[in-house]
Amino acid sequence: MERIIGLINAPFTPFTNEGKVNTEPIPAYADMLVRNGLKGVFINGSSGEGYLLTEEERMMLAEAWMKAAPSGFKVIVHVGSTCVAASKRLAAHAQTIGAWGIGAMATPFPKIGRIEELVKYCEEIASGAPDLPFYYYHIPAFNGAYLSMLDFLKAVDGRIPNFAGIKYTFESLYEYNRCRRYANRKFDMLHGQDETILPCLAMGGAQGGIGGTTNYNGRNLCGIIEAWKAGDLDRARELQEFSQDVIDVICHYRGNIVGGKRIMKLIGLDLGPNRTPFQNMTDEEEACMKKELEAINFFERCNK
Repeated sequence: MERIIGLINAPFTPFTNEGKVNTEPIPAYADMLVRNGLKGVFINGSSGEGYLLTEEERMMLAEAWMKAAPSGFKVIVHVGSTCVAASKRLAAHAQTIGAWGIGAMATPFPKIGRIEELVKYCEEIASGAPDLPFYYYHIPAFNGAYLSMLDFLKAVDGRIPNFAGIKYTFESLYEYNRCRRYANRKFDMLHGQDETILPCLAMGGAQGGIGGTTNYNGRNLCGIIEAWKAGDLDRARELQEFSQDVIDVICHYRGNIVGGKRIMKLIGLDLGPNRTPFQNMTDEEEACMKKELEAINFFERCNK
């Protein structure tokens, strides 16, 4: 099974001011990501407010991204939901339209508290698109599924034929590395925290990853990997430090989903507001965030 090399972006979902899905910016969005070194998209996930979209909207977005994607640009569709039957329909749709892969995070309700529950959930969803690689999206801060990913890999090994690996969005580099080393590096461990790309590279991982701040800081995050491969550790460290500075700013403005989406407007790609229950930024907050970004020379270094 093909492994992901390079960084995949988790795009925001464009909405009109009235809160309707707006596919019009997606071609320009895709072009911008390609220009800045991204290798594909992981759509309808947490950055894309996937759980706030209807099935029809999620399918419409998948079709729009497939239409906009240039050759070789991977489209991975997040299909997780609180209804496994709906997830299977979304998975089947992704396979039908020619998506590269699918993924799913654990459902936030009911809370998954046992390995077997998670395996069964993933098994049923993955069966909806048997020809596509399936990635489990590990982000326990969003759904409370604080389970051992090493035990999870042992349980899915040989049980889910199209299981490809894990999008690992958690703080434990120790567990990440244990999973990466499992069964002679059998599964694709996609790094999911933009603030720790360099440490993962040092451990031998992070050849592929899925990021959220890559939406506007992809040039620098991709640059970390390029500098590491070139043996320029000082450059890689500087890029990682700068990327942390960017993350520190968005943490003042309700994180990537809210603050990060507003940054897109500031760099010339207005993707509209967030959906309820997210609290959108005020104009005053936007002005303050812009000043903080200017203070770290963000606009000279961001995605163009």
